[in-house]
Amino acid sequence: MDHTDSFIDEVTEEVRRDRLFAAFRKYGWIGVVAILGLVGGSAYVEWSKTQRAARAEAFGDGILSALEAENPSEALAALPVAGPQGGMRKLLTAAQAAEDGKVDLALADLRAVAGDATLPDSLRQLARLKAVLVAGAAMGAEARAAELAALAAPGAPFRLMAMEQQALAALDAGDKDGAIAKAREIMAEDGVTSGLQQRATELIVALEGDPAAK
Repeated sequence: MDHTDSFIDEVTEEVRRDRLFAAFRKYGWIGVVAILGLVGGSAYVEWSKTQRAARAEAFGDGILSALEAENPSEALAALPVAGPQGGMRKLLTAAQAAEDGKVDLALADLRAVAGDATLPDSLRQLARLKAVLVAGAAMGAEARAAELAALAAPGAPFRLMAMEQQALAALDAGDKDGAIAKAREIMAEDGVTSGLQQRATELIVALEGDPAAK
């Protein structure tokens, strides 16, 4: 009986082995494809990272060369871009136009960036803030206040910079207490830079306020 059971076990094991080999011959290519897919996918991800880094580096080098050119505006306009780089180029051409005294051209570029829904929100909000700065008093006090309030909303990427402009706007309007209060708000914010904190402190001192007061 023991011999019979042993024989049956051996036959059963052989049958299992045969089925396993048959399954591997029939479906083994799936595993091979899966492995190749994983290896190929990892290689593609690394290649993509390398390509993105190379494009970003080339774009940065192009910006530096354009800004050092005899005519920066033309050099920037001729700079090849892809994706969000187009928005960044417009911000740079707007800055150059503002520096050249071409306010209308600067505002046109800034508003184009601010209104482009395909661009990252941070770029769009930066363009809105730059537009407020470039437009200056020509924007109108109410429109300026409304735009700065939106840009200074909690969680906004340039909240602190917008709050600084709110303090300066209050100062321009003759609201000394309002300017001091806004400067104190800035100093109490998390993540405030040392430079901005220093400017807020200097503003309070210049207005004869106490930076340590709450």
